[in-house]
Amino acid sequence: MRPVLNTGQLQSFQARVWPGTLAVKENMEMSEILTIIVLTGFAGACIPVGGVIASFEQIRPYWLEREFRHFLIAFGGGILLGAVTVVLVPEGISSMDGSVFAIPVILAGGFTFFLIEKSLGLRRRESPQLLGMILDYVPEALALGGLVALGSPVAPLLAVLIGLQNLPEGFNAYREIENNNNNNSNKTLLSMGALVPLGPMAGLAGYFFLSDHEIILGAIMLFASGGVLYLIFQDIAPQSRLERHWAPPLGGVFGFCLALIGEMLVKSIS
Repeated sequence: MRPVLNTGQLQSFQARVWPGTLAVKENMEMSEILTIIVLTGFAGACIPVGGVIASFEQIRPYWLEREFRHFLIAFGGGILLGAVTVVLVPEGISSMDGSVFAIPVILAGGFTFFLIEKSLGLRRRESPQLLGMILDYVPEALALGGLVALGSPVAPLLAVLIGLQNLPEGFNAYREIENNNNNNSNKTLLSMGALVPLGPMAGLAGYFFLSDHEIILGAIMLFASGGVLYLIFQDIAPQSRLERHWAPPLGGVFGFCLALIGEMLVKSIS
């Protein structure tokens, strides 16, 4: 009978026969970890950057400031919709091998986000942008880590989309948080900066725990998709509307097209 080697014996054997094999594998792993930290860190840094932009003096005239703010809300919603349709849902369904269970997972995501919003009473506190920013940033970063581990070519695109959606969400969340901080700008920006490490932590968790569980990774992406869709139609889209102004909804179109262009570029490169 042929002897069976355990994992430790196999690695020792590989190290003797192919001395560079383990070193190459370790270097690749460190490179992937660094990639996750950079991508999720970039995406998370867009949160306080959006806050810094929002902290500038008000735009004059006042109607232009209102229109710009509503345009940014719609722009962020368009990017969120694009992230769902061009990355999260296609990749999630593919990771679940096209299983019909993808539909219940999406529905579960939407229903869960509804329960979270209802329990926190965020609509009463007028903080839907903050809720949306946190609830889509963390699971998307988790999925990003898993995609890097799987070598998916759409991982950088997802990072860019997360960053682009965090920028307008950070801009609008700044106003919401500042109200709770009694208009203390420095405290508000520090609070937003504290959210940045959530991305790298979630990304690394996805890398180490989801790389061997592709079905679970797909379920997380689909679950996040359901929650994001709920937030778009419950909070973001209604906020983007402005009486007798028609430019803000175009922000949603621009945001979605930006996500679509990114997906087309990834396909052309790969």
